[in-house]
Amino acid sequence: MNPAVQPQEVLLAEPRGFCAGVDRAIEIVERALVKFGAPIYVRHEIVHNTYVVNDLKSRGAIFIEDLAEVPAGATLVFSAHGVSQEVRREATARGFQIFDATCPLVTKVHVEVAKLHREGYEFIMIGHKGHPEVEGTMGQLSDGIFLVEEVEDVAKVVVKDQSKLAVVTQTTLSVDDAADILAEVKRVFPQVREPKQQDICYATQNRQDAVKVLAPQVDVVIVVGSPTSSNSNRLRELAERLGTPGYMVDAAEDLQPEWLAGRARVGLTAGASAPDVLVQAVIDRLRALGATTVRSLPGVEEHVRFPLPMGLGDKSMAEVSASRS
Repeated sequence: MNPAVQPQEVLLAEPRGFCAGVDRAIEIVERALVKFGAPIYVRHEIVHNTYVVNDLKSRGAIFIEDLAEVPAGATLVFSAHGVSQEVRREATARGFQIFDATCPLVTKVHVEVAKLHREGYEFIMIGHKGHPEVEGTMGQLSDGIFLVEEVEDVAKVVVKDQSKLAVVTQTTLSVDDAADILAEVKRVFPQVREPKQQDICYATQNRQDAVKVLAPQVDVVIVVGSPTSSNSNRLRELAERLGTPGYMVDAAEDLQPEWLAGRARVGLTAGASAPDVLVQAVIDRLRALGATTVRSLPGVEEHVRFPLPMGLGDKSMAEVSASRS
């Protein structure tokens, strides 16, 4: 590698950045601020992105973890990652005005868990311990759901009846890693019931597929995303697995020139919770460091849009957008 070589070309992955569930979650908070005024309380970060959270804070959103921090009569939004039944019960009992920004694809998993639980099923959940989505999904039940993070964890699971066992997955996992763990689950528990459609969401799948196209064509991959973002971390790991150095940045100023030394072609993508304004800022920084051309690779076009909760759909987006200024 010649360290004198500067970045000359930037290739953009398609798709990248916001997905429909993130768009919906942010819009719910924005519309609640316009309709009800500040403050609006949000349990956990609405999405895992520092820029988005700080922007909403500046407009009057207050992010909390404990419902004890929310005053009586307040408006409360559940984050895109979903919440446990215990949190729902407490919020309802305390009389908050509640808007649920849980991604509909996460809600689908919750509904499936509740339905099969009524039929006597226990569950294996493939996911990362401590992630709010995992806590929310496992919190749909008081017992009978077992977390598996690695292939080796499968052997530790003990169930009452192997014919009444189902598997669910965190929506933001590595597709390849989840497939390896699922294969082991099916080997150990041949009768396990799988979801009718895979739980890993379309946006996670599409962004990982785009990195699989991008990584072999570039010398380094930069992922725009916050450290807490599961799907962003998976994109960086995927680039590394494909043999291309990968780095993650929360903002343009995080980009280190030494990462680019001797690397003429830079790949750029963004996690599903990273806004395009951050991508554009990174592009500007890459241009300042020597990049002369920027082009997008062909990829899947996404047209998914999820409906808003009742009670928030009667403000025009012009009014919502005006609240950003």
